[in-house]
Amino acid sequence: MKFPKSYRVLENNLFSNDAFSLVPIRLEDKMKIMNWRNEQVYHLRQAKPLTEDEQNNYFENVVAKLFEQEQPNQILFSFLENGECIGYGGLVHINWIDKNAEISFVMQTDLEKNRFAEIWGEHLYLLEKVAFNDLRLHKIFTYAFDVRQHLYAPLLKSGFYEEARLKQHCFFDDKFIDVIIHSKISQLLELRLATEEDVDVTFKWASDSKVRRFAIQKDAITFENHSNWFERKINADDCVYLIAEVNKKAIGSIRFDIDDKNEALLSFLLDPTFHGKGYGKEILVKGYIELLKLKYISKIIGVVSINNIPSLKTFKSLDFNQVNETEGYVTFEKIIRNENR
Repeated sequence: MKFPKSYRVLENNLFSNDAFSLVPIRLEDKMKIMNWRNEQVYHLRQAKPLTEDEQNNYFENVVAKLFEQEQPNQILFSFLENGECIGYGGLVHINWIDKNAEISFVMQTDLEKNRFAEIWGEHLYLLEKVAFNDLRLHKIFTYAFDVRQHLYAPLLKSGFYEEARLKQHCFFDDKFIDVIIHSKISQLLELRLATEEDVDVTFKWASDSKVRRFAIQKDAITFENHSNWFERKINADDCVYLIAEVNKKAIGSIRFDIDDKNEALLSFLLDPTFHGKGYGKEILVKGYIELLKLKYISKIIGVVSINNIPSLKTFKSLDFNQVNETEGYVTFEKIIRNENR
């Protein structure tokens, strides 16, 4: 039997962030996975070590059948670093009616001691993209025996919260132990056109010291100057000004200033309290999709401070080409092929 390589239920079958990626679980990784599970059986819901026959049977009769199902009860991935499998996991016990799923993950055993927080955090980040952006689930959660204290800090850092502690819920190692459930609710990002009511929040963002240090114009701004500038921008035909919202809360903006060559200079910023959560990339992707719905554009240009490492990575990950670097700023551009025009 030829083992499948893509899930019918997913629009995308590759999720990546720098060196790390999730790909549909690979047949070639099955014995690695078996060994990791057997080495770490102490924290898994697994009664005894797996055998090769059991693992082969599981992949052939359970895993392979998940790929063609419209609503599988689990979606499993190989977790790669630079193309090498260092873990596996995914979404299990998926409830398609209530739109929730449990997170599962096991990493290469010898990486746990020194790299657990890093690798676990990267897995959570990518799995959120699967759950919230692709599958449109409402909630994901972990169900963990309270024997691994280092599990929790990366969860909290990734925006999960401790939803429940089930006291003495499982009999484990000759004693009853707690089970802790950490959860995260979907925070889907949406864009809308800026209006006059956004003048206050955009001034708050633009004048924040964390934002200004990466701005091209670093001089302090006054509310009066910002208000006049903002009114001109939202009413200009050569500007598309969008506000990013998560659950109807404004968290940032993206603006496109368009010249007579139909080239758009973009500028985006994020409320500093939302830095480090992956929203910058999502704002860029959705921003230029919305732009192309509204305007004919031949090229998008972005100028980024060389010290703004997250933004530099974001532009590169979205296939913007670096065309210039001068006076502490890097210029990127993306040629737009308006095939339907």
